[in-house]
Amino acid sequence: MKRIAIIHFLLFSSATVLAQQEVKDSFYLLSPVEVKAIRAGENAPFTKTNLTKKEIGKLNLGQDIPFLLNQTPSVVINSDAGNGIGYTGIRIRGTDATRINVTLNGIPYNDPESQGTFFVDLPDFSSSVGSIQIQRGVGTSSNGAGAFGASINFSTNEVNKEAYAEINNSAGSFNSWKNTVKAGTGLIGDHFTIDARLSRISSDGYIDRAKTSLGSFYFSAAYLAPKSSLRLNIFSGKEKTYQAWNGVSEADLNSGNRTINYAGMEKPGEPYHNETDNFQQDHYQLFFDHRFTDKLTFNTALFLTKGKGYYEQYKADRDYADYGIADPAPGISSTDLVRQLWLENNFYGNIFSLQLKNKLSQFTMGGGWTRFDNNHYGDVIWAQNGLPAPAVRWYDHDAKKTDLNIYFKQQTQLRPHWYLFYDLQYRHIYYSIDGFRDNPLVNISSDFDFFNPKAGISYNKNGWKGFLSYSIANKEPNRDDFEAGIAQQPKRERLSDIELGIERSLSKANWSTTLYYMHYKDQLVLTGKINDVGAYTRTNIPKSYRLGVELQGGYKVNNWMNLSGNLALSQNKVLDFTEYIDDYDLGGQKTNQYNETDIAFSPAAVGSALVSFIPSDKIEIGLVSKYVSKQYLDNTQNENRKLDAFYTQDVRVIYTLKGKWLKEMNITGQLNNIFNTKYEPNGYTFSYIYGGDTITENYYFPMAGTNFMIAVNIKL
Repeated sequence: MKRIAIIHFLLFSSATVLAQQEVKDSFYLLSPVEVKAIRAGENAPFTKTNLTKKEIGKLNLGQDIPFLLNQTPSVVINSDAGNGIGYTGIRIRGTDATRINVTLNGIPYNDPESQGTFFVDLPDFSSSVGSIQIQRGVGTSSNGAGAFGASINFSTNEVNKEAYAEINNSAGSFNSWKNTVKAGTGLIGDHFTIDARLSRISSDGYIDRAKTSLGSFYFSAAYLAPKSSLRLNIFSGKEKTYQAWNGVSEADLNSGNRTINYAGMEKPGEPYHNETDNFQQDHYQLFFDHRFTDKLTFNTALFLTKGKGYYEQYKADRDYADYGIADPAPGISSTDLVRQLWLENNFYGNIFSLQLKNKLSQFTMGGGWTRFDNNHYGDVIWAQNGLPAPAVRWYDHDAKKTDLNIYFKQQTQLRPHWYLFYDLQYRHIYYSIDGFRDNPLVNISSDFDFFNPKAGISYNKNGWKGFLSYSIANKEPNRDDFEAGIAQQPKRERLSDIELGIERSLSKANWSTTLYYMHYKDQLVLTGKINDVGAYTRTNIPKSYRLGVELQGGYKVNNWMNLSGNLALSQNKVLDFTEYIDDYDLGGQKTNQYNETDIAFSPAAVGSALVSFIPSDKIEIGLVSKYVSKQYLDNTQNENRKLDAFYTQDVRVIYTLKGKWLKEMNITGQLNNIFNTKYEPNGYTFSYIYGGDTITENYYFPMAGTNFMIAVNIKL
């Protein structure tokens, strides 16, 4: 579909739901103190989208968290299994998850080593979430991995004053199920409150054998006093998923074999039955808030996140020597085997903030200290030609990372309706890495010191809002980047971000426009270059940028019809890019130079729209649309290495009943991809020279065609 047609479509059914306008004040007023220190306030000069508990509930049918955020601006999502249950991914403004900072009640969630976010380890966490804020761009200072495109802040600490109980059940295509039970005491004696949840999610997946079995619980207890509060959160998630992360080759995709899964196929005959990923993550959070005066408040939190798990693989015809195992007999040097690659880690620390308010200004000083201890090890648990022990460990490496940060923020009303904001952050990061699985002799001890300033001005009067801000962010490399070898050690990345926004709110309509320019220095990207052990490694590229506009709008046609939508148009470029291609004919690698090309996985147009019909107080019908323009799989802008543009349409119907014996019952039916569009939002590519030709191999992650979910939610 041509871009002009998409623009015409989105202008007809514009952006931001009017319901958000009605709850905007409560969103900020009800946010817990520890979350306010992280989030951007109503007059902060940053680009943001807020989702309320009611909005989250409409979308929560069992799919992973990225799928709940799909209708927000500049978001592109994907799923290994093809239906949003199991491993999923999200990009915002073309920025991948390793550059999206995620916090849970202000506590960092990104994996400190890979800096990615694995929402599969938080199954059904959205059922306990009270609000979500997405900041696009650098945003405000926060704890955890540096935001290099966006931040997502989840809050579960809102106080439920009334007792409640809920039973939520969903079922749908691919034998997908979600069962949730949650309850809360409300305020007991005006001081105590307890909330609890138990969840189970399972699915066979769209892709062959992409089965998922997820379980989780959430428990929160709080004591509230006039000036102080104490809250303990304990929640856990456990996942078992059959691996589906290899994608589908272009040849199989073109032949119609969209669901093939290569995982486990090294085993002769039937695929290996236990080619699975297994992980459990336990979270412990303790919060203390205190109000010294009406103007001065303090909050702090201690946390511990424990993770342990492995993925299992069947490997055919492997040399014993590669695993440090002696040959079992003369003439027998290789075997089929089963191996497990383990992670066992502890992530712990403290965050705090001190907030002072007076008539015209608000000051916040905060920060945190975190430590991540991770043990990487691998075991061979079976070999066709025998093992000297029931299990043989072939590598065992420790890694540690310490993060210290402190920030100071001030927002001041300069004159009526005008606000000045600045935010100064210092971060210190220390890495200690005791070797890698494929490069055991590389030991890393590396420090980084960052200064991340932000400043801006905003205006708010009579339904008009505007802001201008400039921010700088620095980001440390990931653990795998250091495996490049001593002579190829990566440098920090640096981002300068300019954001200009204007918003208009009327009684029946609202719209907003945000312009942004994000300039990167030394951004780490895959170039095809190999490291000391022959693995592809990310390389710092000198210059790249993102320039775009995000349009949102909403219109209340009448009492029974609302229109809303958003459209992001952008230009995303790498300057002076060098591509490395393996040359199997002559050995080594060949290089190609490019002056200016598109950044990989950065579509020039991303849009969504929602048409809501409310024929009665019991029925709500929503037509949900999504468009993503073409994306390139690497930074060469090669038309033979791309993801095609796609457009999808979903239909959602919500029927609400209220009775004497229950507070509310919602029956939700959602039909996804009603036009059965065949599309792939994610993939990867690699090229090599063989026989005098350059051969490119593309792999894709197909999404499901037409599928459905039905949910029955009962509030007692």
